[in-house]
Amino acid sequence: MTDLAADLALALAVADEADAFTLPHFADRDFTVDWKKNHTEVTEIDRGAESLIARRLADARPEHAVFGEEHGLVGAPDSVWRWMIDPIDGTSGFVRGIPVWATLIALTHADDGAVLGVVSAPALGYRWWGGVGLGAHVAARGSTRPIRASAVAELAAAQVNVTHNHGWDRLGLSDRLVALQLAAHRSRGVGDFWQHMLVAEGAMDVAVDAVGVAPYDLAAVKPIVEAAGGAFTDRHGEATHEHDTAISSNGVLHADVLRILTP
Repeated sequence: MTDLAADLALALAVADEADAFTLPHFADRDFTVDWKKNHTEVTEIDRGAESLIARRLADARPEHAVFGEEHGLVGAPDSVWRWMIDPIDGTSGFVRGIPVWATLIALTHADDGAVLGVVSAPALGYRWWGGVGLGAHVAARGSTRPIRASAVAELAAAQVNVTHNHGWDRLGLSDRLVALQLAAHRSRGVGDFWQHMLVAEGAMDVAVDAVGVAPYDLAAVKPIVEAAGGAFTDRHGEATHEHDTAISSNGVLHADVLRILTP
């Protein structure tokens, strides 16, 4: 077993260190940009932040494994406990000077999936965290408060966020994304981690992510949304962070969203 409260405290402390490393580089623009094989951007700041986080977690929890987007697996490979890291979620924004990026730190279990998450967005001045038995919280502007998904019960009254990409086109479902947007009261498109954190806060009612997301994109956000009373599934309705699509909602509207998006 592991002490999730202690693990959360560790993740928050590590996020502090990561923020202290990433934010000055974002502000000073003192990095170079490379391209990965999947045609997404990466910087030495991504790699350096992941190395920092992985080292701290591996030192503090040598019995756990650690998996990051940039460097892969370190630590105890056979452990049922695995930390999942995305050092900078939203690198495309980071490199352009857009403040919508965050460090994602999650703890997952081989049987139970993602059980806690920390999402730290220092350029926005926000941090969210939550997990099983831990509740869900946001810290901003020097104060911390619990968060809860909304109680909006009709799509016609809902705020929805849609991240359209070519993956939805390839599935032949772009028209259904448009139908969802037209069924809602208002549609937004903020992307990445932030859309799901807005659902957890109750500011947004539904968020539909891009096709092609990876486990490290989702592992931290899923337990926060769920701890806030929301729902988090793939486009087929399976509650997982391991598939390439993700939909979060306040829970009340989830079935309606899936019905619209399902052929």
